[in-house]
Amino acid sequence: MLADVNGVKLFYTMSGAGKPLLLLHGNSQNHKIFDKISRKLKERFTLYALDSRNHGESGKNDDISYEAMTEDVHAFVNELGIAPVNLIGFSDGAIIGAMLAMKHPGDAEKMALLGPNLSPEDLTEEFVLWLKGIMEKHPSRLLDMILEEPHIDPEDLKKITCPTLVVFGDDDIVSPEKAREISRAIPGSEFLEMKGHGHESHIVDNDLMAETFIEFFER
Repeated sequence: MLADVNGVKLFYTMSGAGKPLLLLHGNSQNHKIFDKISRKLKERFTLYALDSRNHGESGKNDDISYEAMTEDVHAFVNELGIAPVNLIGFSDGAIIGAMLAMKHPGDAEKMALLGPNLSPEDLTEEFVLWLKGIMEKHPSRLLDMILEEPHIDPEDLKKITCPTLVVFGDDDIVSPEKAREISRAIPGSEFLEMKGHGHESHIVDNDLMAETFIEFFER
């Protein structure tokens, strides 16, 4: 299905039954990273799996920024009448989720934020070197965004008022110390460190976290 918001057509799938749960993927991915976990989550929730602008089957737009993607999600949940919505955001999707809750607090009921960073400076040197190597061979405006954005003041995370679960792998693209700092900056947030996992192995094409999400969002 397509939703026409902010001058761009956003592709999304809808499945399951129950309270609405929005799924937001990471950079250069699409909604299909959630296919495996969706098979379990759709038994308890109505899932809205969205492709961000310039990703997957959604439309292209010259404005490639977290700000624009956040406003897309704001328009999307209000156009469909599903706000306040439960939300799972991975990586870029987690950044968008955090920005949505800061800018539009009425849009999010509960959030699970997996592997967000507040600025490019949060990223580990190892990851940045790896990413620059990829970009030398495959230039990408989407990947450029990772090295240029976001710029979230930790103080602004205090604006998040909805219950929030912050999840990182213990070998993520930000250090364990920085991960805990991000969680502590969100009032009342819960922190979960996935032992033996990197940035994406616990969620991309993986249903490992299904029961955790069900317990959190149904609590």
